[in-house]
Amino acid sequence: MSLDSTDRRILQVLQRQGRISNAELSEQVNLSASACHRRVQRLESDGYIKNYVALLDARKLNVPTTVFVEITLQGQADELLDAFEKAVARIPDVLECHLMAGTADYILKVVAENTEDFARIHRQHLTRLPGVAQMQSSFALRTVFKTTALPV
Repeated sequence: MSLDSTDRRILQVLQRQGRISNAELSEQVNLSASACHRRVQRLESDGYIKNYVALLDARKLNVPTTVFVEITLQGQADELLDAFEKAVARIPDVLECHLMAGTADYILKVVAENTEDFARIHRQHLTRLPGVAQMQSSFALRTVFKTTALPV
C-alpha cells in the first residue's frame, strides 16, 4: 500500500498527539470521522502504526543522564552477534542498541541517575556482555533536541 497525502497528514498528527480523539483528528486532516477511523485502522493493520506509547520524563523518573556506549566485539561470527544482542536486550537501562558500520560494532543508548549509577550499570551489566573486546562511553552534556517523529 502506498501512502497518499491524507495518510501522511494522519501519521504526522498521530506522531505528535497520539491520544487525540478521532473527531479531533478527522477535523485536523479534513475527513469525516468515519473515513478517518477507517484510514487509521488500515494504517494500523498495514503496520505503518506499530504502537501507541506514552513518552515519559527521564528527569521525573530520576534517570536524567544519557550515555552513548560504543562497543567493539572480539569477532563477527553470527553466534557471537546473537549472544550479544540477546544479552544486551535484557538490560533495562539500555534504551537502544544499534548494529553499526564503522569503527564500533554496536552503539547503545543508556540512561542512568548519574555517573555513579552508570558505573554500577557498567560494572554489573555492560562488562559482562559476551564477546566484548572494547568499550567507549560518552556522556551527553545536554539534549539539544529530541523527537520520535519520523518524516512522512
